[in-house]
Amino acid sequence: MIAIFTQFNSSFAQSPAEKPNFLWLVSEDNSYIFSRLYHEQGAKMPNIEALAKQGLIFNNAFSNAPVCSTARTTLATGAYAPKLALNYHRRYSESQLPSGLKPIAQILRDAGYYTSNNSKNDFNFVENTADPVWHDSSNSASWRNREAGQAFFHMQTWTTTHEYNLHFPASDVKTKPTKHNPDKIKLPKNFPNTELFRYTYARYLDQHQQLDQQIGKVIEQLKADGELENTFIFYFADHGGVIPGTKGYANELGLHVPLVVRIPKNFKHLLHPDLQNLQNARIDGVVNFVDFAPTLAELAGAPRSKYHDGQAFLTADISLKQLNQRNTSFAYADRFDEKLDMVRSLRVGKYKYVRNFFPFIPDGLHNQYRYQQAAYREWRALFNAGKLTAEQASFFQAKSAEALYDIEADPFESNNLATEPQFAQTVRRLRAQLTEKLKAMPDLSFYPEYYLHQHALSNPAKFANLHKHNISKLIDIANAQLKPWQQAKIELTKALNSSDSIQQYWALIGLSSFNQQAQSIVPQVRKLFTSATNTLVKARALEFLTLANHFQPTENLTKLIATTENTLQALEMLNIAATLHDIAGHTFDIPIRENWQKSSNRQADNHQQRVTQYWTNARIDYLKSRSD
Repeated sequence: MIAIFTQFNSSFAQSPAEKPNFLWLVSEDNSYIFSRLYHEQGAKMPNIEALAKQGLIFNNAFSNAPVCSTARTTLATGAYAPKLALNYHRRYSESQLPSGLKPIAQILRDAGYYTSNNSKNDFNFVENTADPVWHDSSNSASWRNREAGQAFFHMQTWTTTHEYNLHFPASDVKTKPTKHNPDKIKLPKNFPNTELFRYTYARYLDQHQQLDQQIGKVIEQLKADGELENTFIFYFADHGGVIPGTKGYANELGLHVPLVVRIPKNFKHLLHPDLQNLQNARIDGVVNFVDFAPTLAELAGAPRSKYHDGQAFLTADISLKQLNQRNTSFAYADRFDEKLDMVRSLRVGKYKYVRNFFPFIPDGLHNQYRYQQAAYREWRALFNAGKLTAEQASFFQAKSAEALYDIEADPFESNNLATEPQFAQTVRRLRAQLTEKLKAMPDLSFYPEYYLHQHALSNPAKFANLHKHNISKLIDIANAQLKPWQQAKIELTKALNSSDSIQQYWALIGLSSFNQQAQSIVPQVRKLFTSATNTLVKARALEFLTLANHFQPTENLTKLIATTENTLQALEMLNIAATLHDIAGHTFDIPIRENWQKSSNRQADNHQQRVTQYWTNARIDYLKSRSD
């Protein structure tokens, strides 16, 4: 979108000529391990390595979400997505940003910057057409379109490493050789060590070298324009990935990204003296995507928002020692297209605590887009054939409700320490910290997505303020999963008897996490299934009855799905059906309701119609193919 440039008139800013430029070079879907800067078998990327020689290499940079739209929304806003209902990928409908929260490109534009994006936004919020995020967001956008002497913020994204580049037929292993030798690839032990997996990894390394060449051309343009020493250059990935089990998952490979920042000579004075002259220096302090927006605002002399959850990491006041003391990262993973889950993680130092709120949903639950990778399909086939190690098979099995990993000793999160007595205190401490964080935000995702769509998206900040106390209650009900059954039973039964359908919803999810331990509650849940008026409460009751009592859900769940008129409720129930198929073998043949696939937005939101068609068709086709 091209907007008419508004003359700079901000009272707090310097003149544009005195401001640094910012250039964000963004690759898609790639974890840190694919670069030689971070891992010995990573790709050589000479242009990125040249930036690093004149700047900083961040060893611990993290996206707050492991998937594009949620990660990019966090980058743009500097705010945690779940507190604003911005955390679902892809969005069903956009959420309004609260008054006082502008994307960083708008903040800089208001400070006199020319802002351009070439060309991916992928935001989950409503963009104000009267106050656009960018002066130009298109495949021809460039800082070269600014006024003479005007400072700029330019973001350039490449799809060269995007997931779809690995959607090749398995036959390519034999017919399309890679530059990197697949036989030399050493895979983490939680992946099957097959020819196809190694080839996939090698082919992705090849993509990184193509990416590096493309990045080099943009840097040459910057040099040719005489702006290199006026520009802070950030190279990073928009989240981790993209080999199976990474993108979309709140593990280190899904979240840990490369980050290189080149410091320009003409503006190094904006940094603490400890950082001004560093070259090829490795920074161990943790940096998160929520920190990027306040960092640019600080360097530009622009105001930050009260909604910013991050802290600037490059300023005159932050020394190298202080930067290296940062040790905390928070992440979230929710719906990815048609696949539903809810995971929160908190890493403090070397310990990472993971909270799986739907522990009975396997990570490997079918997602149509992911399973276009041949390696994904091979992984599942090997699981079905019983040819995986226990560690590799866990991807297709129920998860634990909480996990603890020592990332220094176990970077690929293979050894869950949560039940080890010597780590009990660490688990309690991190569990309490995460719970406090979710309540303080508060995390709106404890309401189902359909409910947020109906009640929250027009003003999520107001909704959060009005419902903060109830969200705290819902979190406590959800956390009953973490207690021994006899203690949890009291809390879950109380919630089950509540008149609040969302409390009933979370009580049933908790019961499903205990499954057969909760046999004594089966009669009560049967009564609730009969009497409940909330469709999702009925569906979650069926889910529990199936997991706890070998109940046959096909007829009742099929009827619920086929008769609901709410698209997001239908999608969640289709996930329940997929879960019960994958872990319990139940089959479903579900008809499509036409009204699921029509936009509920009067303004003809074609996006909404398109994505709901894709999601519902994908789920129904998968379930039908498995029932034939």
